[in-house]
Amino acid sequence: MQFQEVLIILGSPNLPNGQLGPIAMDRVNYCWELFQIQARPILCTGGFGAHFNTSPWAHAALLKQELASRGVAEDYFLPLALSSNTVDDAVKSKLVIENYSIQSLNILTSQYHVPRVKLIFDEVLPSYSKKYYGVEHQSFIPELDQLIAHEAHALTEIKKNGLYF
Repeated sequence: MQFQEVLIILGSPNLPNGQLGPIAMDRVNYCWELFQIQARPILCTGGFGAHFNTSPWAHAALLKQELASRGVAEDYFLPLALSSNTVDDAVKSKLVIENYSIQSLNILTSQYHVPRVKLIFDEVLPSYSKKYYGVEHQSFIPELDQLIAHEAHALTEIKKNGLYF
């Protein structure tokens, strides 16, 4: 299958039993909406890490499983990017998409995460056209204030110290 555009869905926490958390489900829902409007390949990110996935299954595989259960055919999935953080999302995504004729990236994350994702993906993947989609979370997420604070701190650190990958 030849294609020039891809949806990249970034990982977020899931439960130890493999159930996707509310942030991940909101991202999956948005990805599904975009896919229904225009079917294009999907790249799921996320491996393992104490801060987001301690289940026996890679987070990207859980995202893929959820999207497949909604009707996304197997041949629309690119190989999984088994990343452990946002910088790794960009680096591992680059390793996957370099093997295809992709020119345009549609990167799906949470609204609070977009500024850092944009800084990282623009640096790691400068030659690709990019659109960033920030999901607004409607469900109650108790740790949302902590996540927003983490993003502000992480963005400041990257601006101060540079990006290493």
